[in-house]
Amino acid sequence: MELRRIGQILWKWLWLIILGAVLAGGTAYVISMRSTPIYRASTQILIQQNSNPAAPQWTDVLTSERLAANYAQLLTTRPILEKVAESVGLPAIDSRIIVDPVRETQLIALHVEDPNPALATAIANEVPQVFIDVNDAQKASRFDSSLEAFDEQISRVERDIQTLQEELIAFDVRESNGEELSFNEMARRISLETSLAQYQASLSDIWRRRDEVSRQSALSGDTVTVVESAIQPTVPVRPRVLLNTALAAALGALLMTAMAFLIEYLDDTIKLPVDASRVTGLPALGSLVRLPNGGERQLIAHTNPKSPFSEAYRTLRTNIQFSSLDKPVETLMVTSASPGEGKSTTIANLAVVIAQTGKRTILVDSDLRRPVLHQVFRVPNAVGVTSALLQPEGSDLSPFLQSTEVENLRLMTSGPQPPNPSELLGSRRMTALVQDLADHADVLVFDSPPTLAVTDAAVLARCMDGVLLVVESAKTREGAVRLAAQELAKVNASVLGVVVNRISSRLAGSHYYYYDYYEEKSEGDDSSSGDGDRQGDLDQGWSSESGKAPAGGFVTSRLRRPGSSVQDV
Repeated sequence: MELRRIGQILWKWLWLIILGAVLAGGTAYVISMRSTPIYRASTQILIQQNSNPAAPQWTDVLTSERLAANYAQLLTTRPILEKVAESVGLPAIDSRIIVDPVRETQLIALHVEDPNPALATAIANEVPQVFIDVNDAQKASRFDSSLEAFDEQISRVERDIQTLQEELIAFDVRESNGEELSFNEMARRISLETSLAQYQASLSDIWRRRDEVSRQSALSGDTVTVVESAIQPTVPVRPRVLLNTALAAALGALLMTAMAFLIEYLDDTIKLPVDASRVTGLPALGSLVRLPNGGERQLIAHTNPKSPFSEAYRTLRTNIQFSSLDKPVETLMVTSASPGEGKSTTIANLAVVIAQTGKRTILVDSDLRRPVLHQVFRVPNAVGVTSALLQPEGSDLSPFLQSTEVENLRLMTSGPQPPNPSELLGSRRMTALVQDLADHADVLVFDSPPTLAVTDAAVLARCMDGVLLVVESAKTREGAVRLAAQELAKVNASVLGVVVNRISSRLAGSHYYYYDYYEEKSEGDDSSSGDGDRQGDLDQGWSSESGKAPAGGFVTSRLRRPGSSVQDV
């Protein structure tokens, strides 16, 4: 049942959901079409850490991944972008640069977005090249200082070696000339030769270490390589018109759906008979669909007795009959909680279908404040209830009863408007008037003011055999209906039940499909013939002596599509 209720809400507000989707999607489409297209050029960069190629370690790979993440931040630093701007001939880089390290790899994806596809491509290719040059320069500067220190040591040792060699050459020249060297000179020569050997060994060691540093400088450090250069894009990445339109339409539909459920949650109006019965605790005696073409105050039960709208009034008539089998309803009052709920139209057509059963029926307009029944039947309102109340008890009431176009139905209008309607309706003379009218008819039907607006209905209800409460669908609030039922209960009124009026066919759903079908039929179509007669046969005799009620307690209209089986509505 909850799923069915959700479906009913969605069907009811489908127009709003579609409208929200169309408006949101259309707005997104227009904005997307007017937006400046943005092109994206992409470059793939590989970050590698130089290690022993013969024995690579897993930690080397992890270190390279971390370096890729670090370099992703360094690629967009201010010094790099300034050099790129200078290289491409721009004062500054206004393009959007996106650096995205590829997860679990040593790759970096560099994206450049710009309205100019050629400029985006140039920047995407220039950024990694500038970064590589800067990285190489920084790496070279770190080793140049070490090599300079080695070169200074080598120069110093070579100078010392050259000095020692010159002294040894001087000793060799003296010996070649036949000169004898003294003991001290011989010792000095031996010391020079020893020092020379030490310096030469030291020089060799320095050169070896320098070569090792040079080899390490070539092997160590991180390598940045452009794996895939950017090519000029031909298709913009933004705006994505179809995607934006679809997402906006879905969001608009979702928002309107949420709004529809919020409205339903906050809406406490009576919509269907089951709602009225739940709120008041009274049986739902009838459900009346809104008349076509906005026709209010129509005597459709008289002008088109075979229509399904007339059938609904006959169903209401029958349910009223079965609601009080032990005590037949000879005086019936129809009221509503608030003004404008269609009670006058309801009572007028109800009186018509009662008269159609052959019962002498008098319709009394006891709404002395805003009478309308004389307008419904198109008769004058010069005399009526107020005029009859001024006559002594037992007076002839014929001058105050007006004939109508409906056989067996007479109308007593309200008459001149009095200054004290409540006092008149609650007077002993009004009770006597009801008794006098009962001598002239089989059934009396009274139209009264709204229950919550004035006390007239509560005053009059005390002398009625039954009271019918009319509720307008999708307008009357639950609190108003509940309060109206309570007010009538306080005066011990015999409230027979409620009837929900002006139910929209869209709200009623497929349950009222026949009403839609009827609107398509011509007035003279014979496909519906017999329905009214069959219901009339069922209702022959307003009193309970005519028969027993069906098993369900109330009668439902049985309407038929041509060629289909009988359906309960």
